[in-house]
Amino acid sequence: MASGNMKDIKRRIKSVEATMQITKAMELVASSKLRKARDKADKARPYFNTLYETMCSIHAENKNFLSLYTGKRDVKTTLLVVIAGDRGLAGGFNANVLKLAQARADELKKDSVRVKILAIGKKSAEYFEKRGYDMQGSFINVAETLKISTASKIADKVIYPYVSGKIDRVELFYTEYISPLVQQAETLSILPVDIQDDSSDVKPKELPIYEPSPAAVFNSIVPQYITGIIFGATVDSFAAEQAARRTAMENASDNAEEMIANLSLSYNRARQASITQEITEIVSGSAAQG
Repeated sequence: MASGNMKDIKRRIKSVEATMQITKAMELVASSKLRKARDKADKARPYFNTLYETMCSIHAENKNFLSLYTGKRDVKTTLLVVIAGDRGLAGGFNANVLKLAQARADELKKDSVRVKILAIGKKSAEYFEKRGYDMQGSFINVAETLKISTASKIADKVIYPYVSGKIDRVELFYTEYISPLVQQAETLSILPVDIQDDSSDVKPKELPIYEPSPAAVFNSIVPQYITGIIFGATVDSFAAEQAARRTAMENASDNAEEMIANLSLSYNRARQASITQEITEIVSGSAAQG
């Protein structure tokens, strides 16, 4: 009986060790991908920040111009751009942002607002397709190798329906990378564009001349700005996903080590019991012969 029990324990130890090798490898891969994603986001951010500052400047200096990207509308249809991961094994990363987007969709439906979904990431697409949402489109397996050209294609799925009046508002759902241990699901309204008026804090200066007009320049910048928001949010979400996965795999590895230690203790106890039983049988046999 003891021998059979020892074999089962040894088999379980080998199984847990194999699993731990996988979790440790995934932890290292996630760490590497996290660094690359953070570098990509940091390099792109200054350019798109400059675009936003230019838009704010145009708006502040030309109060009377009208743009189809800033005008308020009677909201009948809202597009939710939801960024999630392409894979699981990342703790609550996917569940948190999908739960936030779902709550917003439910809120809009109560107000009789039609909801459309633009999904970025396999988990996002699967979640909303399974629940029968009107899909504006889906982009799968793009986050890790995302380029500005791809972000621009995603932005087109947002901008053209908005300009044509098919949708009246666009909201973005993503996960913000705060630190290696903290990731926060966030929401951001991207259309109509919300321009912060900080003109009161700006020192008087010579006004630039925009050709052919301030409105035309502003409208040409907005699509690039929307592209930047989507690019930044997707890359930030990917970094958050890797951080969450690294933490999850680290916890899994720690749990595996603890399990191996407990199994090893059980194995040693069973082995000791087996040896004790063998000694007892030898002693009893010698006593019987004597």
